[in-house]
Amino acid sequence: MTPETSPPRRHRSGWARFVLLTLFLLGPSLCAAGDRLNVLMIVIDDLRPELHTYGIDAVSTPNIDAFARRGVRFNNAYCQYPVCNPSRSSFLTGKRPDELGIYNNETPLRQAHPELVTLPQAFRRAGYHTTGLGKLFHKGLDEKGKPTLFRDDASFDHAYRALGKSPAIGREGEGRFAGDGSIPWCRWIAAEGGDEAQPDGMLASEALRLLESAGEEPFFLGVGFHKPHDPFIAPREYFEPYKIGEIALPQAPSDRTPLSRYALPRSYDFSIFTDRDRREIKRAYQACVTFVDAQVGKLLDCLDRRRLWDDTIVIVMGDHGYHLGEHGWWNKVTVFELGARTPMIAWVPGAGGMGKDSDAVVELLDLYPTLIDYCGVEAPHRLSGKSLRPLLEGADTGAGPQAAYTQVTRGGIGMGFSVRTERYRFTQWGRAGEGGFELYEHPADPDEYHNLADDPAYARQIEELTTLLRAGFPSVN
Repeated sequence: MTPETSPPRRHRSGWARFVLLTLFLLGPSLCAAGDRLNVLMIVIDDLRPELHTYGIDAVSTPNIDAFARRGVRFNNAYCQYPVCNPSRSSFLTGKRPDELGIYNNETPLRQAHPELVTLPQAFRRAGYHTTGLGKLFHKGLDEKGKPTLFRDDASFDHAYRALGKSPAIGREGEGRFAGDGSIPWCRWIAAEGGDEAQPDGMLASEALRLLESAGEEPFFLGVGFHKPHDPFIAPREYFEPYKIGEIALPQAPSDRTPLSRYALPRSYDFSIFTDRDRREIKRAYQACVTFVDAQVGKLLDCLDRRRLWDDTIVIVMGDHGYHLGEHGWWNKVTVFELGARTPMIAWVPGAGGMGKDSDAVVELLDLYPTLIDYCGVEAPHRLSGKSLRPLLEGADTGAGPQAAYTQVTRGGIGMGFSVRTERYRFTQWGRAGEGGFELYEHPADPDEYHNLADDPAYARQIEELTTLLRAGFPSVN
């Protein structure tokens, strides 16, 4: 059956929606399989809150902005590890990095934990048709058990990979390497060929094909867009609104405190960048964000056409944060606010909190319990996050302490552990604190340039935060 001839998905009446919501409130076990909500989960690689809806006026993201007005925009959502594979392994299993032992991009989840049931796999077991497009998982296994990108056969009935399939024209255009070219991934291209010549444009087309042909069977559709991940490549037209002379570079305050020796990785030397390099890379990142926003818009427009909003939970999120020159860093892999914080916006049909912001401190880890809560899917194992349903229904705060935990490995000390509360970020380097501590106060110091850990005026706060840190990281002492 082609998309042009497939019948439209049923559009529930207001009375039917009321009955369905009543059933959900009474308990997921009362929901018939035919009434289950669909899930559209959009994960955007390396996307920090560099969006107009998050207060970045210089960036054009009209589609995600409109979605944020419809749903709930989480202003304080944090990843559990600021690198692709550990972060995704965490929120797709509902387990913390310390529980998984996955701290790098090289360890396939299935190799380390073949027994765990992933989020889409749980939906598949519950009778959903599950699809994975692009990069949802980072490292998987092929049919011979060898590591490969993005694949997880147990999770999906249908999967599609677009990376590496771009036509030649999509790799052509104006562009260059930053600095002296010694950082191989740090380059940009304003490419020819339009959206369809890029992997993300191809992913959007495949997602549209599936949405247009959706029938009565409930679906879980995961779409993993690649940009703004490096190399920073987007169609030329998305670069044009961003004028190189108007790109603002971050300015560190003159009274900043010295960085902890473990605050930044030592993998790259960005001091070789000129201001031209910095402006070009930031411009390219922002152009990639606008390009991805356009792809997201295509999917949201399809929900309008197919009248799927009443039947579909929609999540738009990043997988971790990113630095664009703050602290002299142009990458991820930090537990600064810029490395740990990510955008997350959710739409749940009929939920009472839609159209509002939430300032509650939440974790990406909370997605798994939230989605199965709303869709009547049984938890296959103990989940370490909590359902965000109270927040999505309009509560000011959720149950339990308002804290988010992020960790990162660092040479010379092993591991850094960070806890974010409504007002503070507290970081301990080393399991016994042998690498020192960092304390930053929000919102007075949003980019965390003033370390207060040695200020005796904050001794009580450090004591309280140390207790909270140990609650989230049992191996810390």
